[in-house]
Amino acid sequence: MTNSDMIKKVQAGFLQEGREEIKTGMEIEVYQIIKEGSKERIQRFKGLVIKTAGKSTLEKTMTVRRKIGAFGVEKVFAVHSPTIQKIEILRQFKVRRKSIKFIRDLTGKAARLKEVKKTK
Repeated sequence: MTNSDMIKKVQAGFLQEGREEIKTGMEIEVYQIIKEGSKERIQRFKGLVIKTAGKSTLEKTMTVRRKIGAFGVEKVFAVHSPTIQKIEILRQFKVRRKSIKFIRDLTGKAARLKEVKKTK
């Protein structure tokens, strides 16, 4: 058994079931469990995935950008984090890059992306 096989075997216990593959250009809604003292609540964060990173399955992260008023807010989520309850994919846009960070500087019509319609 090689080292990479051992690592995959250990990581398999920490993977979350039913997580779809997240790609750059998706509009998603992340439901995250927030602990405040002894209470828990679920916080939703809806935005555009501008970057995905991570080599192995357990290391996958996504950077989600959301526009609030005149400001842009970005959060980095680990896809298989135990604090994430669920991830809903709302829409998919056509992108040709793994990282679309250039969208930070664009405003108005220039910031539009073309939506890819799902075929059923």
